[in-house]
Amino acid sequence: MTLRIELSQDPTEEQRAAILAPLRAHNIAKAGPSLYEPVALLVRDDNDAILGGLYGHTFYRWLFIELLAVPEQGRGQGIGSKLMNMVEEFAREKDCVGIWLDTFDFQAPGFYKKLGYTECGEIVDYPLGHKRHFFQKRLID
Repeated sequence: MTLRIELSQDPTEEQRAAILAPLRAHNIAKAGPSLYEPVALLVRDDNDAILGGLYGHTFYRWLFIELLAVPEQGRGQGIGSKLMNMVEEFAREKDCVGIWLDTFDFQAPGFYKKLGYTECGEIVDYPLGHKRHFFQKRLID
């Protein structure tokens, strides 16, 4: 069998799925199956419009926070902390080992540290002149 590599600058969902299939098979063989379960906490206004919130998913008994956005008019009111407390409770109910996330230095690393998250990595110059920080908080020792 001859293999070749091809660049696709506009990959389709079908191509992504084709790449993901052997990776999933490998992961299941090594670590067992895991259910990917998305979760969202929505911050709405009086008109029911979504102005922010938290979006993430559980996988292999960890919850990953992909997005956290507190609307400008809600900052300083404890909404961010409430979102984090609610997602931690959700993670505990799902028997998650912990929660992990990433944030840029100009976003909220201090906020996560204040909530008990510890830094477990960083990428310098992402974006240029800044850092991307990775945090985790173990829920089970």
